[in-house]
Amino acid sequence: MSEIQKEVLAANQKYAANFGEKSKLPMPPGRHFAILTCMDARLDPAKFAGLSEGDAHVIRNAGGRATDDIIRSLVISYKLLGTYEWFVVHHTDCGMEVFTNEIMTDLLAKSLETAVLDENGWKDVGVKPGSLEGKYINWLPIADQAQSVFEDVQRIRTHPLVPSHIPIYGYIYDVKSGRLIEVPKATEIGAVLK
Repeated sequence: MSEIQKEVLAANQKYAANFGEKSKLPMPPGRHFAILTCMDARLDPAKFAGLSEGDAHVIRNAGGRATDDIIRSLVISYKLLGTYEWFVVHHTDCGMEVFTNEIMTDLLAKSLETAVLDENGWKDVGVKPGSLEGKYINWLPIADQAQSVFEDVQRIRTHPLVPSHIPIYGYIYDVKSGRLIEVPKATEIGAVLK
């Protein structure tokens, strides 16, 4: 067993020992909203959005991008579990800003080992064979945070399975200050359609 695995299991035992009334939380989120955000470990949606267990759905992926699977999750969140407001939250200093589809495809073609970023850019240090499968994936890198938030809100808003009465808000989380900064054009396109 790895040290990390031991730490996680020890923390879980401590958490479960005081679980108490949390076992009675209902499945639908109590505050009836969902947040789509990045998987970056510096983001803690419970803290930046004031959440407790059972309050909201938090859906995460690399970059907080509105992929088909994210839209699937949001539609389930609404249709079966009653959320009626959604937030798209990207963030400053995102790892999705430091590569392109071409860079990622090239790195994967060389090896499947972890790459290194230095002053000269990305470098593959692996010795194992790579894969060309990565050339078929749009990795959804981010060149402009505000534009990517707008594009993701727009993609969600215009999806045929997304009801027009759900407001979708667009924000950028500032990793240096902890503040949410609205992207007005995203929130505008995400407004309730009349």
